[in-house]
Amino acid sequence: MNRINFLIEYFKSPRTIGAVAPSSKKLAEKMVGSIDFKSAQCIIEYGPGTGVFTDKLIKAKKRDTILILAEYNKEFCKQLGEKYGDYDNIVIVNDSAENIYKYLEEYKIEKVDYIVSGLPFTSLPLNVSNKILDNTRNILREDGVFITFQYTLLKKEYISSYFKDISYERVILNVPPAYVLKCQNM
Repeated sequence: MNRINFLIEYFKSPRTIGAVAPSSKKLAEKMVGSIDFKSAQCIIEYGPGTGVFTDKLIKAKKRDTILILAEYNKEFCKQLGEKYGDYDNIVIVNDSAENIYKYLEEYKIEKVDYIVSGLPFTSLPLNVSNKILDNTRNILREDGVFITFQYTLLKKEYISSYFKDISYERVILNVPPAYVLKCQNM
């Protein structure tokens, strides 16, 4: 998807897309860099958009690791299906991350190792953010990690209220610069 089409999708739904351009490769590297792909059995990506993080996840994951892509935007979801629909153990759902339990039940997945998120918590309605973060905390394994990025640290304390441990790192080489937050229940 080119930048013009991405921008068009942003203007259609700025609260759910939250970015005016796809994430940089540098941000994608930071988002997936701490994932232990050798042991991961299930990874979820919330809001994969155009697949910048997805590309990295697919290249690094084991063949039998299940990757669930939960994308709310229909156009992005369609493009994800065209790009990744023939891959083994990749599930693409056109739905909100709020409803992730439905898909875990459908595919008989009890717990998740990693959740990578491109969701814009600063612009999502509070009740939606609450449900997503509550579900996220509950579906992660005991040592599971929720990795998200935000353009500001305005929601850091809010996100940390759902997790016992949170660390962050700034990625300057992104438009705009972003913070990668790593959250755990441990």
